[in-house]
Parts: sequence; C-alpha cells; structure tokens
Amino acid sequence: MESTERTVVAHEPRWHASLAVLAALALYITLPPRLTIGPVWLAPLAVMIFLVPLSVLAPKRHRETRRMRFFGILLIAIVNFFNIASVLLLVDGFFHPQRTAELNSAAALLRHGLQIWFTNILVFALWFWELDGDGPDVRAHASTAVEVKNADFLFPQMQMVVASGGDVSASQCVDPNWKPQFFDYVYLAFTNSTAFSPTDVMPLSVWAKALMMVEALISLITIAIVLARSVSLIQ
Repeated sequence: MESTERTVVAHEPRWHASLAVLAALALYITLPPRLTIGPVWLAPLAVMIFLVPLSVLAPKRHRETRRMRFFGILLIAIVNFFNIASVLLLVDGFFHPQRTAELNSAAALLRHGLQIWFTNILVFALWFWELDGDGPDVRAHASTAVEVKNADFLFPQMQMVVASGGDVSASQCVDPNWKPQFFDYVYLAFTNSTAFSPTDVMPLSVWAKALMMVEALISLITIAIVLARSVSLIQ
C-alpha cells in the first residue's frame, strides 16, 4: 500500500519541459532573420498560445485529459517545425551564400549553427519525454521503470533489473523506484546528436528508432554544413 501511494504522488511536473521549450524559443528568435521564417513575433506567439495554458491548467503530468496531452504534443511539433525550417534555411544558405550576408564570418556561422544544433537536442528530448511509454502521465502510474507498459526506451537501470531476473534488490546501485525523468531524455537526445547512434539507451519501438534516426540526420546535416562553410570562410 505504501508503494502504491508513493507511485500516485510521484508524478512529474511540467516546468522543466516548459523551460526547455522557452530555451528552444530563445535560441530560435536570436537567429539572424535569414535563418527564421515569418516576422519575429510569429514563433513566440505560436508557442505561447499553447505553453501558457498548459503551464497554468496542467502544471503536473498526472491525470491529465487527452485534450491537454494533444496540445502538449502540438506544442512540441510547433517548436520542431521552426527548428527544421532553420535547418533547411541553413542548407539553402550553403548553396546560395550570397543570400546569407549575416553568415559571412566563421564565428557567426559557428555560433548560429550551434544554436540550431542545441535546439534540435531540446526538441527531441521533448519528443522522447512526451512519447516514451505513452507519456509522463502513464509512466507516473508505474512504481518502477520496468513496470511501464509499452516502454519505448531501455535505460541502463532497466537493463540491470532485467539482468538480475527482476530482483531490484540485487542491484543496490539502482533505486528500486527509479523512473526516467526529463533530464534523462535530454541526455539521450544529446548523446544521439553527438554519436549519431544509440549509446547506453536503446530504442525499442519503431517510432523511437525513427525519431532517433531523424535527430541524428538533422544533427549530421547541421554539423557538416557548418564545418564545411566555416572552413571555406577561414580559407
């Protein structure tokens, strides 16, 4: 009974994901106009329309309605859209350098390329966090990570429990009630974006593998374009 009560109150707050959204938005709006689409107020307006109500009406990911979760997914999709637009504009600028006067120095190109690259990490961390195991609300009802049905990622802590035959106490370095939090997905997105492949966290479902593949591809394109263009500018 004590374990059940602990599971009920172990819901995950939304504020850390909201900070990630705001950080991604800040990185986007500080890009030069050539790497953004529409007026400067378009992205903040599109994001805040959903972020503010979600933060006020559903600050905790527990017992949320299907409509709230839909709006949360839509919010991530909007941030992802603007980031992909920046990547495409960066690629276009590589083939048409005369259109990107703001990126005619290696320092500026590296700085703005890093903004796009880091935004990509935040966006996919949000995707992984929102979709793994049917979402934070569903994960909150499981007492441990290995009890999450339809888990899409296999974390090292879960592997240790599985290897011990389900005996959590056999692995004393693992918290018996451990479940992935938002930072775990940020780490997953970062390592995938730098290694271009899974490191210690393995994707299990088709959509998880597809998202990791897309993230790695975007990261590879961004890094390749920035490095190639920067070398040409230095020479």
